[in-house]
Amino acid sequence: MKEKPTIIDFVNHYTSLYENDPYLYEKIGKEWQPTTFGQAKELAQRIAGGLMALGVEKEDRISYLAEGRNLWIVGEFGLMYAGAISVPLSIKLAESNDLLFRIKHSDSKFIITTALQLPKVRKVIADLPLVHKVILLDDIQDKEANEVNFSELLALGDEYRKEHQAELDARSASVQPNDIATICYTSGTTADPKGVVLTHRNYTANVEQARSVIGVNKGERMLIILPLDHCFAHVAGIYCMMSFGACIGTVPSGKTGAATLKNIPIAINEFKPNVMLSVPSLAKNFKAKLEGGVKANGKFITGLYNLGLNLAISYNKEGYNKGGFCHWWKKPIIALVDKLIFSKMRQGMGGELRFFVGGGALLDIDLQRFFYAIGMPMYQGYGLSEATPIISANAEAKHILGSSGKVVKPMEIKIMDEDGRELPYGEKGEIVIYGENVMAGYWKNPEATADTVRDGWLHTGDMGYMRDAEMLYVVGRFKSLLIGADGEKYSPEGIEENVAENSAYISDILLHNNQDPYTIGLVVPAWDALKAYAKEQKPGIDLKSDEAKTLMLEKIHAEVAEYRKGGKFAGMFPDRWVPSVLCILPEPFTEQNGMMNSTMKVVRGKVEKAYQNYIDLAYATDKKAEFEALNKASL
Repeated sequence: MKEKPTIIDFVNHYTSLYENDPYLYEKIGKEWQPTTFGQAKELAQRIAGGLMALGVEKEDRISYLAEGRNLWIVGEFGLMYAGAISVPLSIKLAESNDLLFRIKHSDSKFIITTALQLPKVRKVIADLPLVHKVILLDDIQDKEANEVNFSELLALGDEYRKEHQAELDARSASVQPNDIATICYTSGTTADPKGVVLTHRNYTANVEQARSVIGVNKGERMLIILPLDHCFAHVAGIYCMMSFGACIGTVPSGKTGAATLKNIPIAINEFKPNVMLSVPSLAKNFKAKLEGGVKANGKFITGLYNLGLNLAISYNKEGYNKGGFCHWWKKPIIALVDKLIFSKMRQGMGGELRFFVGGGALLDIDLQRFFYAIGMPMYQGYGLSEATPIISANAEAKHILGSSGKVVKPMEIKIMDEDGRELPYGEKGEIVIYGENVMAGYWKNPEATADTVRDGWLHTGDMGYMRDAEMLYVVGRFKSLLIGADGEKYSPEGIEENVAENSAYISDILLHNNQDPYTIGLVVPAWDALKAYAKEQKPGIDLKSDEAKTLMLEKIHAEVAEYRKGGKFAGMFPDRWVPSVLCILPEPFTEQNGMMNSTMKVVRGKVEKAYQNYIDLAYATDKKAEFEALNKASL
């Protein structure tokens, strides 16, 4: 393979090296059916031929809107063989301006989609004069004139390759390492989303970098439960697993997002993955289900579990430094609980899971300790789309719970202050990186590119520090910083994650302070838990009454007050940044309302913009009655 390969060089090399080994698994009927590396390449070539027969030219953009499955992966290989550029789109985008903007802004000439997503495309196609054809990864009966069924595409490809295989090979060979591979759109906060331009070499370089910290064995199985449109799934999943000669399984898609979520535990138990890519929100769901299963076995088992968990957490410490002479007596008790309980919990996750790789947001330290204790470590990684995306990761060979992991190599990293000075180990500043994984820029946005990439250095906008030459700690986004009236700054993520994790009555909380006299919290309540609490306090109470809403409101305030002096979590965070006033929001943060992006991160700017009236009232000392009425209306 070339020293600086394209994705095409990369795929050709590994599909030849592992030709007859299974690469992709998909559930067909009741069975998980394998596709070998060689079969994947051949199907990609057929797709590429079909695309060229339809008139796809080199560097044409193709918008890609499909559920995660084998054909998503192989289809993208196919369009790259044809020299095209993939514009992967989240299936959670509605048929609104979000979808239209990305297809238009990228100047896409073709759309690849599925029968399930086709209605969204049909609703906007009239506003897309540049689009020549809509290509389906399925066959449907009622297709329109500009639509091509998958069987037609393959037939066109087979016919084209009989006469023009040399042209297809020449097109593939013409792709250079610095040619664009994908344009990945990031979620905007208040402005339009930006198209992150990633080259072929960005991807293959980041795979090489990721392999410096992450190890997977040949033939091991990864279940990808993250959206395939994100570059994290591309690098850590599609390409890394290919390079290890390992396998990928995708979760069977339901007709709705909720139906797909229900398929995740089934897929885990059937596919029995060794490795999974996950995000904190999914990990929290796994933890809740696993602990729910323990509690269903009664008080004795629950008590034994709690004892074993607490001992394991104290024994493991930060992972790399577990054990020690003073902790020897804990080991036999942990081993007993592991045999009786933890091993059963691991069976609930397929029984063969070695570790998760967690990305998407800061991973709560308690969540890391939990999974480490029960024998299924969840290793925190860090990255962003503009870095293709992996910058650091914890792994079996080197990990510190609570850190963002070992920085990948080869790549340079600096921690910079606001004046552009490099900071020493232990001091917090902006994370800035330099390497072949740094994006080519933002599509059609030179101003944003110049602001983000300066002299080849990517300014991430994230705040962190280096423990030493290897280990990175990320503490939050600069744009999310709380700024007090005196100019002091503080990262809110730790408080937000802790409150949401420790309170049964608060689903989410987002803090706000923009040079204001005090910090406020925008709270998504756990409505069911609050209603149950009100009934417990006053049996027979009318849940719509002012009395019930007052009880619920007081409970939410009491939960946050636990972080102040005299509370259960006092001293965990500085009092001045614990919210003094709480705004109770009427709905949760979701992708549908734009408050969350496709990797399950809350989009802070959109939340603050949507609830600006709540924020204004929270600081209006002369409108307390109006503010309280607004809060109660949300309960």
